Amino acid sequence: MSEILLTPPQITDLPNIQLLYQSVASIAGGLARTKDEITEEYVRHNLLHSQAHGLCFIARIDQHIVGEIHTYRPTPNAFRHVLSELTIAIHPDYQGRGVGKALFTHLLNEIKANHPDILRVELIARENNRRAIQLYQSIGFVIEGRMVSRIKSIGGGFEADIPMAWHRNKV
Repeated sequence: MSEILLTPPQITDLPNIQLLYQSVASIAGGLARTKDEITEEYVRHNLLHSQAHGLCFIARIDQHIVGEIHTYRPTPNAFRHVLSELTIAIHPDYQGRGVGKALFTHLLNEIKANHPDILRVELIARENNRRAIQLYQSIGFVIEGRMVSRIKSIGGGFEADIPMAWHRNKV
């Protein structure tokens, strides 16, 4: 596999980020949103909000966007030390090849080096996405609970969401 280039996205990357998200949403368990819910407005909001109030990075291989991660601060001042609403999307053809770990490592290294005010990063993973949960745990996220029947599965039924967090100073 070619080298993974990690950079902040530009507004001109918006159409390719949207295509990435639609590709991921097309696979079972890929994203909570369906392909039809991945609109330009949704992607633009995430990009602009994370650029203004958080962090966002894309992964390129051979000039193609194959991954994206973003997170931002919740609005109330009581949560200024938190990055939340974290979403990561890795193109189906590149899953399991180190792109997600590279994006997470880059994100956490940026926080450690340049954002001493950020003490906590939150995410929510689908219960059946065990591979992702193992990845998150391997880079320092801890499981903080289980939200039973929170997400409706494709084809019917429900599954739990697993809230996880990374803490700058382990509690």
